Amino acid sequence: MSGKIIVICAPSGTGKSTLINRLKADHPSLEWSVSCTTRPIRANEVNGKDYHFISKEEFEKQIIENQFIEWAKVHSNYYGTSNVFVSKGLAEGRVMLFDLDVQGADSMKKIYGAKAVVIFIEPPSVEELEKRLRLRGTDSEQVILERVANARRELARKHDYDFLILNDDVEKAYHALKAAVERILK
Repeated sequence: MSGKIIVICAPSGTGKSTLINRLKADHPSLEWSVSCTTRPIRANEVNGKDYHFISKEEFEKQIIENQFIEWAKVHSNYYGTSNVFVSKGLAEGRVMLFDLDVQGADSMKKIYGAKAVVIFIEPPSVEELEKRLRLRGTDSEQVILERVANARRELARKHDYDFLILNDDVEKAYHALKAAVERILK
């Protein structure tokens, strides 16, 4: 049996992590893809569980060695998905869950076609998204403005994917996400 890839894609600050954490708790059979990043670790994160936090030099070395299915420089940091993890997971029939940006989602669709299903999470508005980013208190003003500009570009692509879920109410959004994933799993 061949595995599946479920990609959750959303602008930063959309509430994606909250929704993904609930989904992982309700569907422990989903295998979480731990991406690599050069972004600094946040206070509540664990290396190897949330991300593999590596240096810019190590990331660039792995790019040269073609160790990533997809990688991108987002918000001044690198993010990438391991070739070995995905190939092995698909061969073993696992259903893998990914948190990727638009570029990563596009790469997965291009490489894996119908095996990769993308669910785009949309914020209620760009203004609400900016408010959420500010309330998080984890980013500088420059990073917040960069994230908002990126969100505007990503939102222009929201209809390009398999599912679109509006996160204007976390309970409604979660039920829509769970229903979409259950459809994919059938």
